[in-house]
Amino acid sequence: MTDPPAFDVVPDVRLVAVDMDGSLLDDAKRVDPSFWPLLDALVARGVAVCPASGRQYATLRRQLGRDDLVYVAENGALVVRDGDVLAVDGLDPATARDVVRAVRAHAAGGADVGVVLCGRASAYVERTDAAFLAQCEPYYALLEHVPDLTAVEDTVLKVAVYDFGPAETGVAPALAAFSDAARVLVSGEHWVDVMSPTADKGHALRDVQAALGVTSAQTVAFGDYLNDLGMLDAAQWSFAMDNAHPDVRAHARYVAPSNADNGVVRTLRALLRLP
Repeated sequence: MTDPPAFDVVPDVRLVAVDMDGSLLDDAKRVDPSFWPLLDALVARGVAVCPASGRQYATLRRQLGRDDLVYVAENGALVVRDGDVLAVDGLDPATARDVVRAVRAHAAGGADVGVVLCGRASAYVERTDAAFLAQCEPYYALLEHVPDLTAVEDTVLKVAVYDFGPAETGVAPALAAFSDAARVLVSGEHWVDVMSPTADKGHALRDVQAALGVTSAQTVAFGDYLNDLGMLDAAQWSFAMDNAHPDVRAHARYVAPSNADNGVVRTLRALLRLP
């Protein structure tokens, strides 16, 4: 088991931003029980805790069960503080419809892919086989089946595309044509998110810092995948998980133990000298 880095000083931390999948959650998508007393200790100290994820806000709220947190959901397209919306950075609806059509065409060519249209009110799918839904349901507590995604009327936060093969070499190149109108982000081994050009965990975290009056030097961030790079840039105390993508490890200032080794909790305890 890898040890957390050793620190000579205890920083004045006011904000902790933590990615979920591959960072706070273990490989079975569970929160280690030791996180809950640590969370209470951080909040009692006046430290704002910010789960920052590609997951839907309703999913994060259900999993963490608290309103006294700042949630960065949908990879930065939605920020909710103390139960109130702080920021929204939605995707142009016409672009979203074009992305849906492009993925349909990619699937018609033989690719095993599916689309989740992520809106403010809910997430929506038109593919409803068990294999695809099994990949979607852990991330979307609010998920509706509709006959036509292009007919959905909702504020679009992003279009999430699941590729049963490697997304980075599969569906991502097929969506590259949208790079001028949107941000095409490989957010996991099998997921690609198409978002507003300015939607990013880093931009969202800076919105949170501005709202709280917190500086980068007072911010800790943990991440493991390419969608976490902007968030790590916004924090002086930036940690890549030991299991992180190589580009993320190279980007962060420090490396924390892996998600399987409860690296977030153990590193925060070491950094802040918590029991």
